[in-house]
Amino acid sequence: MNTFDLPVLEAILLLLLVAVHTAAGTLATLQLARRHRRHESLLVSCILVAVVLDAALLGLRGMSIKAVPLTGLFDSLIVLAFIFGVLYLWVKPAVEQVWFGSLLVWVILGVVLTAALVARPASQPQDVARTPWAVAHAGFMILAAASIVFAAANSALYLLSSYRLKHRGVMQVLGRIPNMEALARMNRLGVRIGLILLTVGIASGLRLSSLDIGIARWLADSKVICIIIAWCLLGATVVLDRLGLLRIKVRAYVTLAAFGLIIVAIIGVTIAGATRHSFSRADSPATRMVVT
Repeated sequence: MNTFDLPVLEAILLLLLVAVHTAAGTLATLQLARRHRRHESLLVSCILVAVVLDAALLGLRGMSIKAVPLTGLFDSLIVLAFIFGVLYLWVKPAVEQVWFGSLLVWVILGVVLTAALVARPASQPQDVARTPWAVAHAGFMILAAASIVFAAANSALYLLSSYRLKHRGVMQVLGRIPNMEALARMNRLGVRIGLILLTVGIASGLRLSSLDIGIARWLADSKVICIIIAWCLLGATVVLDRLGLLRIKVRAYVTLAAFGLIIVAIIGVTIAGATRHSFSRADSPATRMVVT
């Protein structure tokens, strides 16, 4: 863990964030195992505290570089955790089933733990990263990633429900997972919103690349290739779904495949250093931008 590479105050906030999300993940697991909502108010309180810590950490990093803190993988993962935290607080009153809330909590915990592993001090952005195109590109790509993860979570729950029902495990999903129709609707919504946001993000990325490394080199980057393949999968899914030619289960699998490509692009390619897509002045591949 690279937490101690951070300034003292940022390191303290990150450690608190990991502790709060670990507690939330434990409470979610207990709630699911015991099949009751005894810890629900405490769980919601943990997520609320975590959202505040996310905002404070991002604020500190933004003040340290006097710019929007979106130049590194760590910053982008914290923003993603913040978005999922807000999403959890927003949908929790409407979705009572424990599996749905627990899955979101575990997703956020995974994002925060990954952020802790790649934590680095905030780096000064390149000049091109200070343009409105860079801010728009970063924002749309992070929101697109959040939408796709949301769609993938609903896909996973849909496939789990289908498996349980097929093997006569009705009591294992009844009242614990939203009904399959609701999961299909939320998956469809997440895919469509994700496709729109991803389209705008890629378009703004094209414009941004024309000011930096050039469009041809940008399109040849391994991270961009993964994102474009995911975009094609989502686009094909939306078109075929509109035409009524796609089964819900197939849509769920395709969504998970697109999610896998997004994870490879965000984390795998970036950490491996197999990308030139960087808008910070730092040399280390681990500080490169999560967005594409």
